[in-house]
Amino acid sequence: MITYKPFWETLKKKSISTYALINKHGVSSSTINRLRHDEPLSTMTINDLCTFLHCGVNDILQYIPDAEAEKGHSA
Repeated sequence: MITYKPFWETLKKKSISTYALINKHGVSSSTINRLRHDEPLSTMTINDLCTFLHCGVNDILQYIPDAEAEKGHSA
């Protein structure tokens, strides 16, 4: 499972709001919604987010093996 939890932590560390991403960088509100719900994103979108935030992919997403993800949902 891919989670975008690091994305939200990166925004917080850099004091950047989703409003700024949408209005200053042209990120669509549907992309923000996909990030909120851990839904798939294209590599181009991930690349754009890394560019806007001056960060690496690991600052945007994290891979969690399915067995670990299931444990986290049942806890």
